[in-house]
Amino acid sequence: MKIGVLALQGAVAEHIRLIEKAGGEGIIVKSIQQLDELDGIIIPGGESTTIGKLMRTYDFIDSLRAFSKQKKPIFGTCAGLIVIAKEIEGQPEAHLELMDMKVARNAFGRQRESFETNLVIKGIADDVRAVFIRAPLINEVGQGVEVLATYHDQIVAARQGHLLAASFHPELTDDERMHAYFLEMVREAKQEGSPC
Repeated sequence: MKIGVLALQGAVAEHIRLIEKAGGEGIIVKSIQQLDELDGIIIPGGESTTIGKLMRTYDFIDSLRAFSKQKKPIFGTCAGLIVIAKEIEGQPEAHLELMDMKVARNAFGRQRESFETNLVIKGIADDVRAVFIRAPLINEVGQGVEVLATYHDQIVAARQGHLLAASFHPELTDDERMHAYFLEMVREAKQEGSPC
């Protein structure tokens, strides 16, 4: 399975490492032409406004929307979660507007810029190590969105069909289980898309 990591900003190499640890082939994505060869893509952390601007500059907005329409899985982590959200609190427009959720940027505030904790993540495990760095939160989800994890009763991971979102940075640990879960989503999508 060929899993791309959008390489406009963020921890690209770390995602590639865990994709390969989980059994996939990681591909650094710098152009829209590469999307055709992928089975799934990860939009990593960074600064969501900057990533959004770069995606517009390099024509990734329409291309990733088309990628999503093919039901190819997309995984947004930290800023990537903001990029795939339909609505961003306090902003007139979102970026890809794919996942039916309203998100808040830098929700944990600057005074606690980073922390680590273990999370119970539905379908994965009850001890998944999560690194939060000026992390966003999912404030609201639509009916088709499944909440996978919460932290202090606030949503930090969710799934909607072929879309996966996490407030934290799973790539900044040695735990590949979140990436393995995404690879399983990709495997399922490929099976559903293949002819009988």
